[in-house]
Amino acid sequence: MPLSRRHLIAGSAGLLATPSVVRARSADWQAVQAYSNARRGASLLVLRDGETLHESYSGGGGVDRAWELASGTKSFCGVLAAALVQDGLLSLDEACAETLAEWRADAARSTITIRDLLTLTSGVGSGQIGRPPPYAEAVALPLTAAPRTRFIYGPAPFQVFGEIVRRKLVAANQPDDVLAFIKARILTPLGVEAGYWRTSAGQPHLPSGAHLTARNWARFGQTVLEGGRGVVDPATLAANFEGTALNPGYGLSWWLLRPGLIGPGRRSGLGEEGASVAARADVRMAAGAGNQRLYLIPEHRAVVVRQASGIGRALRGDDAGWSDADFMTRVLDVIGA
Repeated sequence: MPLSRRHLIAGSAGLLATPSVVRARSADWQAVQAYSNARRGASLLVLRDGETLHESYSGGGGVDRAWELASGTKSFCGVLAAALVQDGLLSLDEACAETLAEWRADAARSTITIRDLLTLTSGVGSGQIGRPPPYAEAVALPLTAAPRTRFIYGPAPFQVFGEIVRRKLVAANQPDDVLAFIKARILTPLGVEAGYWRTSAGQPHLPSGAHLTARNWARFGQTVLEGGRGVVDPATLAANFEGTALNPGYGLSWWLLRPGLIGPGRRSGLGEEGASVAARADVRMAAGAGNQRLYLIPEHRAVVVRQASGIGRALRGDDAGWSDADFMTRVLDVIGA
């Protein structure tokens, strides 16, 4: 639900809170910070109504350091899709083949929708985690399952979406630079600066590769929590948080900590146990390797950013003992008090 003008003003002020104010409000967050720090934590930032409740850095993190989000990048795609719907450039339930002519003669691919792509139920081959194929290669990948029969986590569907966005921009007589469009349409109006974004063949990696400071990621999250804040219509944005029958815990590029959640992998720190927090709160999340996290908690009007080192180690199976359920239990113990 969008927040009031008072909340919006508080949000703008809170992100600029002085260190003394932050410290004064951080006493109850020490257990949360300790849990994060013990698991390679680098940044921890908590907002409520846009006001900073806690902000701390360790392990190489810093207020001005843009940190790799890994797969936390994926959730920009859901917001991008909502913006394109609002702009009249696509609909979530249109067939991808309307734009990808090479898919039209294929009986299975011709039925895949944009919603299927972004909920990871399209059957498109996943690709190698952390190494997304360029857009053209992703479009040419074979299906690994029939559409709408399996939840398949991986980067390739987001790269296919990137190619659809590129072609939609060309058809609308706009430059085909997908990253420039994301910045102009979403990030810049919010005052969000991407420190760095990996690219291939001149186009951004949409499943991974964005680097943001904790404050910039929190500012993006605050906008989503508030229903789009004039950048995206709330009704259009709501599709981001609708799970599917194949995975109730995954929406339109956002994780939903709900019963039935199927995580991305055994050592991700995310799975059915992470859904145990649903009894206490509705938690939406952008999540990346190494336990990069952006949590949205609507009923508490809260945004939590957690960043950490060790992305490479996490991809090799070392999760540092992370659990979203354990972390969110500590957060909710404080913010729900």
